[in-house]
Amino acid sequence: MKLFLSVDMEGISGIVDPTYINPDTGMNYGRGRVFMTEDANAVIEAALEMGATEIVVADSHNTMNNILWESLHPKAKLLAGSPRDYSMMQGLDESFDAAFFIGYHTRQGVPGVLSHTMSGVVRNMYINGQVVGEFGFNAAYAGLYGVPVCLVSGDNLIAEEARALIPEISTAIVKTAVSRTSAICLSREQATAELKHQTKHALSRLADIKPLTFSQPLELAIEFSHAGQAEMAANVPGTRYETETGIVRYNPVDQHDLYKTMRAMINLAHNAVFF
Repeated sequence: MKLFLSVDMEGISGIVDPTYINPDTGMNYGRGRVFMTEDANAVIEAALEMGATEIVVADSHNTMNNILWESLHPKAKLLAGSPRDYSMMQGLDESFDAAFFIGYHTRQGVPGVLSHTMSGVVRNMYINGQVVGEFGFNAAYAGLYGVPVCLVSGDNLIAEEARALIPEISTAIVKTAVSRTSAICLSREQATAELKHQTKHALSRLADIKPLTFSQPLELAIEFSHAGQAEMAANVPGTRYETETGIVRYNPVDQHDLYKTMRAMINLAHNAVFF
């Protein structure tokens, strides 16, 4: 059994605010890296007990150099560093039996610990008219390979967001959101136990969980925070800019085109100065 773990940071056990996730200015960033590695290890250990034979861990936060390589479970392979063409999902292909999203968070503009969608320039992102955050976008990418997302970990609100798209998904809730930068957190021991329990639960029901799919042709739509960002994103060939909504639309030909075009649009939008 071959598993892909995309591990973000905002939804990791014990992490509640930017001091834990910012490599440059976060006074708690060193602790956050430890917590992130411990969450990944809990999932890996439980997956191995359930018969996993190959586990690829994709560090999926910021510069993607957060997980402590020397402390990661020795049976797992670590994908670290950036840039990557497919960012949080680099390395996934049809050979995987399942994907797990560890330490994920809710989408931009809704409650949840450290909620956002990919970047501060994004107000809303849609696939075929369905609003998605990082969970939904990455699950759609996996679905185009026929790979189901069987587990998400994070706060109680990302669990709700994930179940709305994949009702059968297992959810490891390691904290309850109080505000965007505060939460009631399980203890380290309780969080580890919950991650292991839900990992085993997910793998015991693997056959019941279907990949997230969208009808063809696909349409990617991004609503940007201001018009200047949308104007920059619309420089990507094949895009269509709706000035009345601030939405830039694009019809990707496959999952690779979907991910790379999303990244290109966001990277261009970052060049637009508000004032």
